[in-house]
Amino acid sequence: MRTALFPGSFDPFTLGHLDILERGLRIFDRIEVTVAINSSKKPLFEPEERCVLIEACVAHLDGVSVHSFEGLIAAHARERKAVALLRGLRQVSDFEYERPMASANRKLLPGLETVFLLPAQKYGLISSTIVRDIHRWGGDVSAFVPGPVLEALRSKR
Repeated sequence: MRTALFPGSFDPFTLGHLDILERGLRIFDRIEVTVAINSSKKPLFEPEERCVLIEACVAHLDGVSVHSFEGLIAAHARERKAVALLRGLRQVSDFEYERPMASANRKLLPGLETVFLLPAQKYGLISSTIVRDIHRWGGDVSAFVPGPVLEALRSKR
């Protein structure tokens, strides 16, 4: 079984994340969505809430699990016996950010690959930051997030 980790903050999980995950399942047998815990950030949803929401969004997919993690993703990949990290790239600046991280992770865990996928064009400009900003100002985010996330955002109002 070839396992990949799909790490991110996922605050909140978007349709772009779901698109990357669904297409990643064509490459890997299992994908573990790994919700990053960053104590220096003030998230909209706590890590446990994000995990529950993502589980609801991916219930229709076989081979997906969801958990949170704090620390070095390479160490976690070693522990989980993952062969790759799955990452989405929306624009050139994402690559500029991801490339040194991929290199560092490969140094920390030789053989750990980072696989980059481009989201479908219709999701290419969606980000969790944009969703949070639209939500904060009372805008409609229904075109950007799966149903369970939309309901959770509405309950936060």
